[in-house]
Amino acid sequence: MNSSVLRRMAFVAAASVALTGCGINSVPTKEENVNAKWGNVQSAYQRRADLIPNLVATVKAAAASETQILTNVTEARSRATSVNITTDDLSDPAEFQKFQESQNQLTQALGQLRSIVENYPQLQSQQGFRDLNVALEGAENQINTERMRYNEAVQEYNTEIRTFPSVIAANVIYGAKPKQAFTAQAGSEVAPTVNFDTPAAAN
Repeated sequence: MNSSVLRRMAFVAAASVALTGCGINSVPTKEENVNAKWGNVQSAYQRRADLIPNLVATVKAAAASETQILTNVTEARSRATSVNITTDDLSDPAEFQKFQESQNQLTQALGQLRSIVENYPQLQSQQGFRDLNVALEGAENQINTERMRYNEAVQEYNTEIRTFPSVIAANVIYGAKPKQAFTAQAGSEVAPTVNFDTPAAAN
């Protein structure tokens, strides 16, 4: 094998190592992780949305006079499910904020529903309602878990594309932009509890 061939092979090998060190692989790998975590977030929110029609119907049967609260929940669900963003939108602050705000409004509407359910002990004693309560609580917990995992993936990705040497591939090859993460609502240090059981009486 002549020297020119060896030099070309050495150049190719060196270039491959250099590109790998510049984030040619790590940037898209971390972006795919963000996208996968986002899919889990969407699934968790959809699970909650799927439970709401049955919940509203069950509450309405026992508390038909609470039309305004029930309407608020139904409309908030409609708004939340109408705001859909793709993985391409995860770098768009305005689109991401729109999604988060619509879901937060639904969370608040469910909180209003909880407050009126406490006035209907006969509703709380129904097995069908209690089953929905357990399912909704599980959905809310899953949302919190998936949001946290998504935020962790976003932090890793954003750090990768801003840190040398990966910043070279991020800017020159991929044109990478920072991904948006969920932000906490005021007073949300404690995870929301969806529990319609009657509060225990004080001793």
